[in-house]
Amino acid sequence: MKKETRYQLFLLTLFLAVWIWAASDPVYPHDWLLENYLTFITVPLILITARYFRLSNLSYTLITLFMILHTIGSHYTYAEVPFGYTLQDWFGSSRNMYDRLVHFCFGFLIAYPMREIFMRIGKQRGFWSYWIPIELTLATSCIYELIEWGVAAIVNPEAGLAFLGSQGDIWDAQKDMALAGVGALIALGIVFFINLKYNKNVWSDFKASLRIPKDDKPLGEVKLRELVKRNNY
Repeated sequence: MKKETRYQLFLLTLFLAVWIWAASDPVYPHDWLLENYLTFITVPLILITARYFRLSNLSYTLITLFMILHTIGSHYTYAEVPFGYTLQDWFGSSRNMYDRLVHFCFGFLIAYPMREIFMRIGKQRGFWSYWIPIELTLATSCIYELIEWGVAAIVNPEAGLAFLGSQGDIWDAQKDMALAGVGALIALGIVFFINLKYNKNVWSDFKASLRIPKDDKPLGEVKLRELVKRNNY
């Protein structure tokens, strides 16, 4: 067995151990189930796609750390994780801060795997390899908040409130998305400075990514006109 495969199996085993603990007598079983729909979809998807498109060990490590944080939240509910009360004391907040930590970590931990996927599939370098992952992080965070809203509206009120975890803050969704964006910005800032130190082509890649090719043409009606003309011949 390859060293990389052994490490990935270690990550999977570590996550499963935490998941089994979290699934054992969760504080709110209905909320645990709602929170774990994300796990039931994401983990099999990662395992299946890994057969055809394997990410780096760094990306898998970051994804595993985030999923562990989410799994811990599902056991207690995000509003009642013990470490969240510690964060509450540290920041002098009036609420449990664990959900804020996880949303920040979503951006901080997941932005790099998004960048790796975007660079390898989209073949992008330079400016766009940093900017698009930040936008993807914000977009994904927004989609999750919309899902939270939809689920909370259709399940029973107690489970819905536990799933939302807003703790009475009317701006909870906006703050969560903002923290995800800040996390992504910090993570990709670190990646940029590492590249600045070790990649001598970093600035030339930036310039090349912003350069407009000489054969560039508008899309919209211009492209449509070309397609119609080509189809008529």
